[in-house]
Amino acid sequence: QVRLVESGGGSVQAGGSLRLSCAASGLIVSRHCMGWFRQAPGKERDWVAFISGPGTTGVKDSVKGRFTISRDAAKNTLYLQMNSLKPEDTAMYSCAAERTTPYCRNLAPNQFEYWGQGMMVTVSS
Repeated sequence: QVRLVESGGGSVQAGGSLRLSCAASGLIVSRHCMGWFRQAPGKERDWVAFISGPGTTGVKDSVKGRFTISRDAAKNTLYLQMNSLKPEDTAMYSCAAERTTPYCRNLAPNQFEYWGQGMMVTVSS
């Protein structure tokens, strides 16, 4: 059984930092396309950052230079370091894993089979 357990969300002032963690069990994070997604109130869920099995990473343009995705194979955990946070980063953040491929070819949420429970990140101005 696959489980993705997130931690690290919360409230922070603009300009602050948070590090989100996603501890995986039942799958090996370095063998799957893993992603961080967010859904702001009234908006659709969208990808924020991804890391492929081989280690290719990417981040959305709106967070480039501020967010970094990484993983720790020994801990089987995915991370999202978020710096210089802005009020528009306020959203529910979730980690997700592709089931069938280590490559991140399609970042639509419906391509990811496994999801964490989600956690709120609130950035105040």
